[in-house]
Amino acid sequence: MYIQSLMDRHSFDEAAALVAEFGPEAVVEAAFLADSHRTDPASFARWRQVERAVLMLQLEDVVGELH
Repeated sequence: MYIQSLMDRHSFDEAAALVAEFGPEAVVEAAFLADSHRTDPASFARWRQVERAVLMLQLEDVVGELH
């Protein structure tokens, strides 16, 4: 299984806000926001990062090593 990684806290903060507002549909909202910013590469990449963060926050099982 491929383990995602994120480089900034801001993505997790935005992802948490989307999960709080949209619940299980937060990943769909993040994907919609990414697609709506396709003409701006920086915004598109930011929202794709948020989308990955939402997926990570919604995992029910532990992925990777525990320390």
